[in-house]
Amino acid sequence: MPVRKIGILTGGGDVPGLNSVIKSVTYRSAARNIDVTGIRRGWEGLTHVKLDDAASRSRYILPLNRENTRDIEHIGGTMLHSSRTNPSKMKSVPEFFAGSTFPENVAPGNSSDAKKTFDMSAQVVRNLERLEIDSLIAIGGDDTLSFAAKLDKLGVKTIAVPKTMDNDVRNTEYCIGFSTAITRATDAIERQRTTVESHERIGVFRVFGRDAGFTALYTAYVSSIRCVIPEYKVDLGKLIQLLVEDRKSDPANYSLVVLSEGSSWEGYQTVSYGEPDAYGHRK
Repeated sequence: MPVRKIGILTGGGDVPGLNSVIKSVTYRSAARNIDVTGIRRGWEGLTHVKLDDAASRSRYILPLNRENTRDIEHIGGTMLHSSRTNPSKMKSVPEFFAGSTFPENVAPGNSSDAKKTFDMSAQVVRNLERLEIDSLIAIGGDDTLSFAAKLDKLGVKTIAVPKTMDNDVRNTEYCIGFSTAITRATDAIERQRTTVESHERIGVFRVFGRDAGFTALYTAYVSSIRCVIPEYKVDLGKLIQLLVEDRKSDPANYSLVVLSEGSSWEGYQTVSYGEPDAYGHRK
């Protein structure tokens, strides 16, 4: 049967270009007489919405059309808002589920302190059916799209739009947000270059990249500086030697290096701290 209604949501961090995708989907759909339903606050919108309650529905469900998406590409972030909700491992369920039977699973962890979590995948599927959504477009990175992949296995027609500053979603060359991340990182380094040069120092810059070093690598390439990435455990002594040599060979007597946050070297173990997020990531 022809698609009658498309759902669309954004999850994870915000990057430039999200609203452009939302507008493009809405305009193309309007031209084909397809309704578009915006799911607000990412996967939270499909786990926490109470469709029979007008206030809850208004908070999480937003019909999209040419009128309310006309100028959104000029606005940063995402008009649908975002969250890091993982429906398959919820730490708690909405209050309106209190006292009801609900699927449960146990989150990975030490056997002594494993925390109970709730799998709300079935509820997400039920809400999509009640909203009469034929296909769902999920815009997000590795975490957001991992649940989209689970929905696909549950029979939901799902389209993934890769969005991540880390550029670590496979089968795509450039994810939405990656180009801007490189530009902003390069700009930040160039603004500090004169200060590092003036004081004849070695400048160390850290950028994001827990598991993937694409942003650090591309930034280093366009800035012509050294870099350290998570995919390769660097020889710290060799790195220091290279930076010292760079400094001596430069008439201005300075050198620069950019490190991905997940990078490490022989003898050093990256330290994580704080409570893990919905997808198990700690700071």
